[in-house]
Amino acid sequence: MPSIKEHTLRISASTEELEKIRRFVADHARKFGFGEADISDITLCVDEACTNIIKHAYQWKKGKPIHIQLAMKGNEMLVTIIDEGKPFDPDSYQVPTLEEQLSRKNRSGYGILLIRKLMDHVEYLNRKSRNEIRMTKKR
Repeated sequence: MPSIKEHTLRISASTEELEKIRRFVADHARKFGFGEADISDITLCVDEACTNIIKHAYQWKKGKPIHIQLAMKGNEMLVTIIDEGKPFDPDSYQVPTLEEQLSRKNRSGYGILLIRKLMDHVEYLNRKSRNEIRMTKKR
């Protein structure tokens, strides 16, 4: 049975913490043996997920907890992000149309699509008082 190496970061929900999150993820992905392109993809996905938590789950309320766990099992990096905010229903997500984006002069709304495209597996779990997004990337 392969050993599992785990690393955890607990931060407060704030966009000021995103740089710390990106460094944490990139450093560990590099230690786990990922190439620079994969490190960039994983880091971007975690950044997008945390930004969505800050913006939507916590509605910009600072000081709420975000817990990030990275684990390497065999050739897979497992990323788990936990929050206690408003639950997200992945079935309700629809990719914005180009017309919607142009009319709003806004580029948001593609984070979930990006996460699903760049990671090998993504799942959302809503538990009693917490939400989890679990993402996997194969090396």
